[in-house]
Amino acid sequence: MKDRVVLAYSGGLDTSVIIKWLTNRGYDVIAYMADVGQESDFAAYKKRALATGAVKVVVEDLRDEFVKDFVFKALKAGAIYENGYLLATALSRPIIAKGLVRTAQREGAKYVAHGCTGKGNDQVRFEVTVNSIDPSLKILAPVREWELKTRSEEIEYAKDNNIPIDTTKKKPYSIDVNLWGISIESGKLEDPYYEPDEDIYQLTKGIDKAAAKPAYVEVEFKKGVPVKLNGKAADGVSLITKLARIAGDAGVGRSDMIENRLVGIKSREIYEAPAGWVLYKAHKALEALTLDRETLHFKELVAQKYSELTYYGLWYTPLKEALDKFVDETQAVVNGTVRLKLHKGTCSVVGRKSPDSLYKKELATYEKGDVFDQSLAKGFIEIWGLPYRGSYRKGK
Repeated sequence: MKDRVVLAYSGGLDTSVIIKWLTNRGYDVIAYMADVGQESDFAAYKKRALATGAVKVVVEDLRDEFVKDFVFKALKAGAIYENGYLLATALSRPIIAKGLVRTAQREGAKYVAHGCTGKGNDQVRFEVTVNSIDPSLKILAPVREWELKTRSEEIEYAKDNNIPIDTTKKKPYSIDVNLWGISIESGKLEDPYYEPDEDIYQLTKGIDKAAAKPAYVEVEFKKGVPVKLNGKAADGVSLITKLARIAGDAGVGRSDMIENRLVGIKSREIYEAPAGWVLYKAHKALEALTLDRETLHFKELVAQKYSELTYYGLWYTPLKEALDKFVDETQAVVNGTVRLKLHKGTCSVVGRKSPDSLYKKELATYEKGDVFDQSLAKGFIEIWGLPYRGSYRKGK
């Protein structure tokens, strides 16, 4: 009996070639596809996988779980990697890996496999997660081992073996899509001075084609989670989908980064996350209104660490779970509505309100109704600055 291997299958170049490559080496390949909102033609990809040599294809709809247990947790934490990446791909890897393990256990497979390169972050995310959940499973990583050294060679291999693919040498980008956003790399983008062609973008319009008039949106949060869009209640998947369309039409949501990968190299990455950027800015604006200064400032440190743990593939770890508890505690008061203006690639917060607001107009105003006793400021300044009297040293 052949050994069974469950492959994280996307239907793209790498994983399509992997099915044939593993089959030729004596494995029975089960292609596992997780629906995390990539809007793939799963029926077509299932047909492609079977035609390429897979003995079975498993498709799971994980969109609700992905949003609830991954995307919104990261949103509440304020997680953003190096100020430009809202972690769409990084957040999808642990839930896909969990699905791989579940399928391997159900199908009696000893192996799981992925199509990640030895240069990327995803190999770490998949393998650390798999080993966290079921260390008895063995992991295969063909792209790190096979004889195909370039994407062009993979394309030729696919043609020689009659494997249908969507990638061409003319447009050899590597693209990962899910509900939260899109990651684009490789090809011409490997030149950091090269301006991306407009045709690589899928969710956002260029500034010249964006809507001429600004769009206004209102997002209501309950305990840090978005629950309404423009006054209408919506589940997480629907809210993100609708908001992505509005923001994308306004040209909002693009990032072009030189990013520090976990493995120690820099890479050029293009990201689209129209809904993500709007929700991230709205959430931060509401926290600024409802959290006290010390909690807000400390949470900025937590957000950075949270983003690093997510990026580094350490989702199922004690520290990340502990940070979730801290974040949830802070979100108890993050309730209210934020109004945003989307126009020609910009997203601006133009209003916010909350039943838990710490903003007091009678203290902030310079007009009639001011109750702030300014005479107390003199003593406050003297005490605050006392340790530093005479501390400046000339000529140092």
